[in-house]
Amino acid sequence: MEKLTHFDADGHAHMVDVSQKSHTDRRAIAESAVRMRPETLALVTEGRAKKGDVLGVARLAGIMGAKRCADLIPLCHPLPITKVSLDLTPDEGLPGVRIRAEVRTTGQTGVEMEALTAASVAALTVYDMLKAAEKSMEIVATRVVLKEGGKSGRFEA
Repeated sequence: MEKLTHFDADGHAHMVDVSQKSHTDRRAIAESAVRMRPETLALVTEGRAKKGDVLGVARLAGIMGAKRCADLIPLCHPLPITKVSLDLTPDEGLPGVRIRAEVRTTGQTGVEMEALTAASVAALTVYDMLKAAEKSMEIVATRVVLKEGGKSGRFEA
């Protein structure tokens, strides 16, 4: 089993020292989805949600979430993020909204947590904006689907 890097020799949680790591281009993509009834999805696709532009607000919230990741996750390093983008796509087959977040940096540690935070915050925002119409929505399938850069190389789900 691999050693968990966020614990020291005594088993105490600590922030990993990345000072000796090389600066490399790094990228991560994470996905999530919000499953809902077809009639709730219609509020989004037809622009009838009472709180306004669900996908636009969720996109902005996801970007803000990526930038605040180190404030939310105790052992994450604050990073100079160079790109955050979110695609929110209505999917009648789910039914619901699929979310894809991409984060990039040039730095000493990866941006998987920032991508996961972006996708998660966007999903939470979709829920918040539609909860008056449906409280039974589910946030599902949140995961990293791509990670590039750094010593561990490329991961693709």
